[in-house]
Amino acid sequence: MGSKSKKEYLLAIWDRYQRVGRPFKSKILDEFCSVCGYARKYAIGLLSRKPRQRRKRPGPRRRYDSEVLEPLKFLWLKSEQMCSKRLKAALPLWLPFYEHKHGTLTDAVRKKLLRISPATIDRLLKKTRARYPGKGLCGTRPGRLLKVQIPIRTDNRDIDRPGFLEADTVAHCGTSMAGSFIWSITFTDIFSQWTENRAVWNKASTDVLRELKDLERDLAFELQGFDVDNGSEFLTFHLWRYLLDRPRPISMTRSHSASVSSTSRAKSCRCSISDVMISCRRESGVFSIRRTVSAVMLCSLRLRIFPSWSSP
Repeated sequence: MGSKSKKEYLLAIWDRYQRVGRPFKSKILDEFCSVCGYARKYAIGLLSRKPRQRRKRPGPRRRYDSEVLEPLKFLWLKSEQMCSKRLKAALPLWLPFYEHKHGTLTDAVRKKLLRISPATIDRLLKKTRARYPGKGLCGTRPGRLLKVQIPIRTDNRDIDRPGFLEADTVAHCGTSMAGSFIWSITFTDIFSQWTENRAVWNKASTDVLRELKDLERDLAFELQGFDVDNGSEFLTFHLWRYLLDRPRPISMTRSHSASVSSTSRAKSCRCSISDVMISCRRESGVFSIRRTVSAVMLCSLRLRIFPSWSSP
């Protein structure tokens, strides 16, 4: 007997149990224990208090069921766990391909998927996101060198020309920070939003400096300032001396030490590029770094053509 049937049976005999005397109560109790399989003390407790009727769920009726969640979850995973606002914009483009592969959806389900809001997408995918935490890990470690020599930059309102870059890194480590893997570096000009991308192995200070030198040769404007977070890959003597030991020194600044990871434009752009287009899956080995370098260079070209393509 199921739980629903047991509750119905309890409601049917409760009034009779309250009206009869002790001998009849014992017979009703024996019958109740035999039918439902309850222990005698537990059955006495159920019959002694008035059973509560199950209340209806408050609020409006549920609109989005499992028929909507299934294609939504599939498209979200295939899009490298895209944010809800972008997924909302991508659904009209990807639904025809989903139907071509998995069968035609009903008109009601298709209308719900096209009408769904970003907030509802977040609510429906809440449990799914807990099961698939594959959006990348934070690999920024606070550097303890040169914190006195490198000043803190708190505002960018005085910048009125290109040449002042911000930099941030992304760890392509998959679900573990252990071992060696590839890091991509995003350089973004504060004024023009011009974005360049490079890839290094294990973000060694010499590799980061090499990529910055290569970047400076390819820039369409002269480098005038360099702003970084407090990561140990940037707060190094190699980079600091390279920027200062020249006829016209380049100012190097950092974010506030209370925020280890920068909330800069470079971080916004790298969320779009590395997290979405390249993904944060683990990349290691000679062939992987060649593939990643090619990918980040294509991303740089993409952002030159569409500079406003950044995370919401």
